Amino acid sequence: MIKILANDGIDPIGKKLLEEAGFQVDTQTIPQEQLAEALLNYDAITVRSATKVRAALIDACPNIKLIGRGGVGMDNIDVEYARSKGVNVVNTPAASSLSVAELVFAHLFTGVRFLYDANRKMPVDGGTKFNDLKKAYAKGTELRGKTIGIIGFGRIGRETAAVALGLGMTVLAYDLYPFDGAITLQLQGGIKVDIPVKTVSLDEVIAQSDFISLHTPFADQPILGAKEFAAMKTGVGIVNCSRGGTIDEPALLEALNSGKVAFAGLDVFDNEPAPLKDLLTHPRISLTPHIGASTNEAQERIGEELATLIINHFKK
Repeated sequence: MIKILANDGIDPIGKKLLEEAGFQVDTQTIPQEQLAEALLNYDAITVRSATKVRAALIDACPNIKLIGRGGVGMDNIDVEYARSKGVNVVNTPAASSLSVAELVFAHLFTGVRFLYDANRKMPVDGGTKFNDLKKAYAKGTELRGKTIGIIGFGRIGRETAAVALGLGMTVLAYDLYPFDGAITLQLQGGIKVDIPVKTVSLDEVIAQSDFISLHTPFADQPILGAKEFAAMKTGVGIVNCSRGGTIDEPALLEALNSGKVAFAGLDVFDNEPAPLKDLLTHPRISLTPHIGASTNEAQERIGEELATLIINHFKK
């Protein structure tokens, strides 16, 4: 019997599919330092973002035939090294795209209507300074008619563009691999509408956008730093639901404090799970704890897709 360790968990739908196919699935979380010994009893491991599968672990467990990543990025897996050793590495890049895109707009709506501040101050001052707070939040803005810059135009970037276009926004997108095609909007009643989108230069995205959303893999150097913030419109909003390390966090704090950046929405951080305190306490940052793919629907899709990939690998 094929034995699989789902070390970061797997949706019950995925577990059920695997068990019905004759696999044994264990979902207990084994600490990183104990994985090398524990994995000797398994044929495959699935992970999310918490568990690391590096070269040393791969070498210590030659019995492992497959590594599955429930999600998009595989920064926590030495993918090429694993494949060079004959280990199949699979992931589920499409399953969580909509959930991440919707979180981007949760942060954007929070930013343009000052919800990040209201939710902090209303419990403290709502009873005594209600009218003062009402005046303070009277200059909100709408997203319709504004320009969103999307840095990284893969599946999640394009899903973000679809939501933006549905809201009546203009999309400026940048990617290492140019895109010249159409974004499909799924409307109520099954109606689909294709809207053409073409990528532009990174400089154009940075200079012309009212809001900027990051959708790139982990980067060795920040994509947005002091130079890039200086080139942006004054009052820009920044959202990062991609990877920590893609924004220079001290430079972001400086841009927020100067007013260059009006607000930021952050789901990912350099130092997870202990982000910089100045970020967590800043009055103009909307915060979430790396939950981009954490919806019931996304987890079901991830579990189902991952199970299918594993079954296909071992049954062929």
